[in-house]
Amino acid sequence: MSTAYPIPASNLNVGFVSTRFDSTDGVSLESEKWAHVLEGLDHQCFYFAGLCDRPQEVSYVVPEAHFEHPAILETYNMAFSNRVRPRQLTDRIHELAQFLKGHLYKFIEKFDIHMLLVENALAIPLNIPLGVALTEFIAETGIHTIAHHHDLFWERRRFLVNCVWDYLDVSFPPRLPSVRHVVINSPASTQLGYRRGISARLIPNVMDFDHPPEPPDDYAAGLRADLNIQPGEYFFLQPTRVVRRKGIEHAIELARRLGLPAKLVISHASGDEGDLYEKYIRSFSSLLDVQTIFVSDIIGDKRGKTKDGRKVYSLWDVYPFADLVTYPSLLEGFGNAFLEAVYFRRPILVNDYTIYSIDIKPKGFQAIEFDGFITDSTIEQVREVLHNPSRAKEMADHNYELAQRFYSFTFLEHQLQALLQSFTGEEVRT
Repeated sequence: MSTAYPIPASNLNVGFVSTRFDSTDGVSLESEKWAHVLEGLDHQCFYFAGLCDRPQEVSYVVPEAHFEHPAILETYNMAFSNRVRPRQLTDRIHELAQFLKGHLYKFIEKFDIHMLLVENALAIPLNIPLGVALTEFIAETGIHTIAHHHDLFWERRRFLVNCVWDYLDVSFPPRLPSVRHVVINSPASTQLGYRRGISARLIPNVMDFDHPPEPPDDYAAGLRADLNIQPGEYFFLQPTRVVRRKGIEHAIELARRLGLPAKLVISHASGDEGDLYEKYIRSFSSLLDVQTIFVSDIIGDKRGKTKDGRKVYSLWDVYPFADLVTYPSLLEGFGNAFLEAVYFRRPILVNDYTIYSIDIKPKGFQAIEFDGFITDSTIEQVREVLHNPSRAKEMADHNYELAQRFYSFTFLEHQLQALLQSFTGEEVRT
């Protein structure tokens, strides 16, 4: 196979591509971890996206690459609300794809990119023209590409009624010889084989378990007060977006049935799936008389100030103060919040969602589990952990040790080295 962009065995220029590198969404967080590890191996990382919070000198921003750009939203809405494709949609996808492909060529040339690392843009069709542009660009150049798939379109019901199956079949993800596919869970690997005849490497999400978090500093000291959590009240943290698959109603039911003074704090906003579920959660909380606090305005990816002068905390500031992390998701590609709770040594309530059951639980993690609905046993286990700090510490220390073995940056480094070696045919030097 020939390529216009031969890959050296050291000091690579890696081009990350996604719809966005911004905020605290899982794709952005994981790409940052991968970049950290790659830069530790003396490679340099650059970014192509529609929205980007990475340094300007290493970023190439094209607004049409973002799934919220008006032109892209228009194609998305037409694609997933029709069964027969209007001709103007076909023309618009082609036009936007050619525009984005031209910018990909410019991105590669500007930063002398040796390899692409595509973050979810070839898995979830929020931006169909970008997926088509990437597929054509990779096919035309043979550039070595790692396609990092966090979730695949057939895992989401909202993508299954559409008029763009031909684009989905070709580009989400593409089957090309210069592409190495990476998934974050074993069912995704199995389905890629069944549906596409594509083999994939399994690399789960990771955290820097080789370096434990620092204890809370003076900046974070006032967090409980700013969240209006009173002395003697328990602090339950729901560290997710407010979307239906997060199952937040189970956390509300738990808080009600415990009968203890507690507040449930939800850290993130609704995101790109609308606000109907948030309205339901607010109504359900009121119905059960559970104090649920929505604090996405003062919890972000980094510290700062709101427009009205209030202190903004990072999510890392919040975890150490939580008495319990609630993670009642119905569906997850992996489970970043689970790893985060383990990293900060917090007790965890977790629904037995599929990926947890298949990939995480068998490693021996200890959590308060329930299977689809809260039981009396669930309530008693939570009470035991809340009232017995030594038991909570024992579980947390056990979980941290396991995560250090299976989900650390060291583990990720070994996996990335093997991927790079598959391109070069030799061990990548650092």
